[in-house]
Amino acid sequence: MGEVRTEITLVNIEDTMKARNELIFESEIRRLTVGAVVDTGAWTLVINEATREKLELQITETDPGTLADGTNGKYDLAGPLRVHWKDRAMVCEALVLPHAKEVLLGAIPLEAMDLTVHSRTEEVAGAHGDQLLHFIG
Repeated sequence: MGEVRTEITLVNIEDTMKARNELIFESEIRRLTVGAVVDTGAWTLVINEATREKLELQITETDPGTLADGTNGKYDLAGPLRVHWKDRAMVCEALVLPHAKEVLLGAIPLEAMDLTVHSRTEEVAGAHGDQLLHFIG
């Protein structure tokens, strides 16, 4: 299977809450639509520092981890943010890899939005078609 890509929108949840409480206008909610590489080997959403800064996400914690290439280190988690794919969404934190070239959409967000990767067509689709069995967020 080749590289599978899809478009997602990332939204700063703190901004969403501020807008609900009428502290900012809806138009001030920071959001970013990006092309993402679907990576079922990654456990969560991976963004770079530039994306974190554009969304003004807070670092929530720093944890040790191992990357796919075997590199060990301490990596920041940032958020919270809402990930939108078409008519589906979920809330998570993102792993911040400062020099990542691509946004990676990992296994947890895929599962939370009930998405599958079709190896033959190399596309992302709802696991149960248009029927969304669960909706988080």
